[in-house]
Amino acid sequence: MTLSFVISGFAVGLLVGMTGVGGGSLMTPLLTLMFGVSPSIAVGTDLAFASLTKGVGTFTHRMRGTVRWPIVRRLCIGALPAAVLASLALKQFGVLDKEIGQVIRYVIAVSVMLTVVALLFKRKMLAWINTHPEYQLQGGALTAATIASGALLGTLVTISSIGAGAIGATLLVMLYPRLTAAEVAGTDIAYAVPLTAIAAVGHWWLGSINWELLLTLLVGSVPGITLGAYAARAVPERVLRGLLAFTLVSVAAKLIS
Repeated sequence: MTLSFVISGFAVGLLVGMTGVGGGSLMTPLLTLMFGVSPSIAVGTDLAFASLTKGVGTFTHRMRGTVRWPIVRRLCIGALPAAVLASLALKQFGVLDKEIGQVIRYVIAVSVMLTVVALLFKRKMLAWINTHPEYQLQGGALTAATIASGALLGTLVTISSIGAGAIGATLLVMLYPRLTAAEVAGTDIAYAVPLTAIAAVGHWWLGSINWELLLTLLVGSVPGITLGAYAARAVPERVLRGLLAFTLVSVAAKLIS
């Protein structure tokens, strides 16, 4: 079983390295559906996994100057309290309860489908917002929308471990269409570090992190991400994202059924 977890970590890491998204969207459902890990344990372990891997990514983006820290602060103002409140809610309702576990499965499925929408329609949404500048938010409205987006993402990530990647990046593109692709990626990763860390601490407090499982996933994912980053140059991005979207739709359907 340990070897299977290492291979799974490698496979998910490979896809993440090639596409830039799909970590939580694939890892959590994979643990739940293929290995029978309870939804709460899968979410908690994946959050701890994400906080470690995204920390490395943030350091790299910071060195390159591709993190917009004012935006990170606004997202964190909404996301971090939401993560704490979501953890308290899980504690109140019983994170290990079977009925709550089923609710978490449904939240994971919804989050996966939102990721699919973000993958498939991000470019069209960006093109629309660029051709309709009158709908672009400014000043206080933009700040409020960013904080609200952070709160939404904080809740989704804490409950399902999904949302900080493709969904967060898509919201950033819609709210800040003038950001470069590198700035979107760097800002998205930077705010996700404290968010996933706080959410992971919350799940640690709830007793829903499997540390042995976390270690085996890291052993496989680190070389997978590295190899995927090199393989991405040889495979068209449209093909990769289409494959990822198809896989995620299948996962969501399986979770709901």
